[in-house]
Amino acid sequence: MALVTDAQLLRTAVIGFGLSGRVFHTPFLEASGDYSLDFIVTGNPERAALARATYPDAEVLAGTPELFDRAADLDLVVIGTPPASHFALAGTALELGLNVVVDKPFVPTSAEGEALIEKARQAGVVLSVFQNRRWDSDFLTLKKLIDDGGLGQVHLFESRFERWKPAGLRAWKATAGLAEGGGILSDLGSHLIDQALQLFGPVATVYGETTRHTGAGVSEADEDAFVSLLHESGVRSRLSMNLISGLPAPRFHVLGAKAAFTKWGMDGQEAALDGGLLPSAAGYGEEPEETWGTIGVPGDVRAVKAERGAYPEFYRQLAASITAGAPVPVDPAESLAVVRIIEEVHRQNQTR
Repeated sequence: MALVTDAQLLRTAVIGFGLSGRVFHTPFLEASGDYSLDFIVTGNPERAALARATYPDAEVLAGTPELFDRAADLDLVVIGTPPASHFALAGTALELGLNVVVDKPFVPTSAEGEALIEKARQAGVVLSVFQNRRWDSDFLTLKKLIDDGGLGQVHLFESRFERWKPAGLRAWKATAGLAEGGGILSDLGSHLIDQALQLFGPVATVYGETTRHTGAGVSEADEDAFVSLLHESGVRSRLSMNLISGLPAPRFHVLGAKAAFTKWGMDGQEAALDGGLLPSAAGYGEEPEETWGTIGVPGDVRAVKAERGAYPEFYRQLAASITAGAPVPVDPAESLAVVRIIEEVHRQNQTR
């Protein structure tokens, strides 16, 4: 497929209008000057009504067969559906010569990921994975600290997504099995692992623990996971994700040869978007001073000004990839590495 010229808008369809499509994709596509939001696909009548009310210029379709019949009217398909559907939907779109964004987790298995990457290569189109947490305010702040040498050689990286949802996983996540991409390790873990790999590179060894606290026998999907990665660089990453944290632990706790960095609380972009804030709004992505992280050693601790959160950057870079051949914002091979680590943790826990 030839590059789409940068003189025209990228004609886009979003498949799925749950949290992913409604909060993480359509607002950025609508706000960008690089895309036209032409189609939204959802079979849920309430979501369809909301989509029509929110985006009156987009055509709302009930199913993907109708969308793919209109492939000639498209440049890009964004897949924001449950992970079990990612492989088939992305594969069809790629075979039709369309550029594709797949929400995380990329796909449930590494074999599926390999197949999609090869399909994209053969079709000559762009394939990327929406690992939006690379543009979290706290992650960008930590990355800058590391790059600037403020921590010295990092020895230990602790990273957490811990929440208080004692009823357990919701909606399809409550019953989806591991083969369908279910469980907290595939969900939140795909972010934590991706961030660790971005900061410290490939891993030499993987160790993981998974647990389910509710609905025993309903699903094998985990609700509590811990992953320890020893990177080839020598850094140790300890990653924790669960739904049983009545009181929080630090989001980041990073120990370096010169100083430590600690950050409490989550990046605010998801909550702001879910509350209706537009990416174009003044102050979008800015973290209040009281939530900034701290760096230091005993007797010398200071706050670190937070970098501005930047989820719109994914779609800015994607447009440059499609129109000018620039690097993709997230290389699917990097997300494939995340899937392989998740598979290894599941393998370890199935054999114990």
